[in-house]
Amino acid sequence: MTSLAERWGIHPEHFWLYGREPGQQVTFDEQMDAYIVYGYPEAVEILSDPGTFSSETSSLVPMGVDESFTEGDLLQTDPPDHRELRKLVSHAFTPKVVADLEPRITALTHELLDAVAGEDRFDLMSSLAYPLPVTVVAELLSIPRSDQHLVEKWMRGMTESLGDLSMSDDVEEQERVFAESMGPMREMLEYLREHTAQSRRRARQDDLMGRLIEAEVGGQRLTDNHIVNFGKMLLIAGYLTTTMLIGNTVLCLDHYADQAARVRGDRSLVPSLLEESMRYLSPVAATYRATTREVEVAGQRMEKGKMVLVWYGSANRDPRQFADPHSFDAGRTPNKHLGFGRGIHFCLGAPLARMEGRVAMNLLFDRYKELRTDPDAVPKFSLGFDTTGVNSLPVRVVPA
Repeated sequence: MTSLAERWGIHPEHFWLYGREPGQQVTFDEQMDAYIVYGYPEAVEILSDPGTFSSETSSLVPMGVDESFTEGDLLQTDPPDHRELRKLVSHAFTPKVVADLEPRITALTHELLDAVAGEDRFDLMSSLAYPLPVTVVAELLSIPRSDQHLVEKWMRGMTESLGDLSMSDDVEEQERVFAESMGPMREMLEYLREHTAQSRRRARQDDLMGRLIEAEVGGQRLTDNHIVNFGKMLLIAGYLTTTMLIGNTVLCLDHYADQAARVRGDRSLVPSLLEESMRYLSPVAATYRATTREVEVAGQRMEKGKMVLVWYGSANRDPRQFADPHSFDAGRTPNKHLGFGRGIHFCLGAPLARMEGRVAMNLLFDRYKELRTDPDAVPKFSLGFDTTGVNSLPVRVVPA
């Protein structure tokens, strides 16, 4: 059977084959000046050792940003600050909070699908997969509905410009691409800064913004930078992970019709279907760390002060961890994939992403007895080399 990647002509750089020799788990790329990690146990080792592999990588990436872009960003923070900040914001994603969001997410999914009711073809991404998570996170941050289209515009602008980035580019080209992506990023951060200032001026609100404004870490209130960058992280993570999870899952079910029939016949498999989608087409295909000391991993000596690129997409296909790793199995168990990360930076919003994906897929199954890619329109894949997903997914449907 033709693989999904071969069917759609996806470049292997987007998945697990970039620069890899057979059996090679860690290598050094001279052009990138970075260590590349492909293996599952090697990835887990690195992600579990923040003392040796720091998440603060901005000094090694030519983004041209100052502290206002990184202060309070959990993804760029190491212990002990990370521990305190994560403990604080994790209250926004407790099991009760996530469960309480399900009725709203269900209603919103119905609303979005009602908008395309009666149509036998539509773009799944623009109709459902984009607006669902953006609206949910925007509502968590108390962003008015009238402004939520701006968030989607900024997200699209950033991801489309970063699609031109390759870590093998020279520094000048990387700086050009990052500068282009900073345009919509700066607009979004300016909006979030003003939104935070307005929230501070209002009476105490029992919502996420209100709790962040009142919160203290080490006896100190959070700065505007902390709150703004936490909002930025939520919006980007929600947009990338959940949006691509929904699109990728439908793409996999279209390609593997036997698995689609299997899940339709047993809806209890929807949660494991989503986990397999995260493994098979990991939305966040890579993450980055910086070495704080000289260290050896899988026989590869790593110098201090170097970038480490950990390929989730490759680790999630490691046969040492996953039986028949290139097969898509909606009932795969166990499935300890790295799609949501591992260690102290395990995705804070994973429970929310899983619930949104579950609601979306069940309602798609309820509404349509057939849901297939449109044979007259090819999906448009995200060009970001460290993400895996579609920007556009035209589908044809047959109502139930």
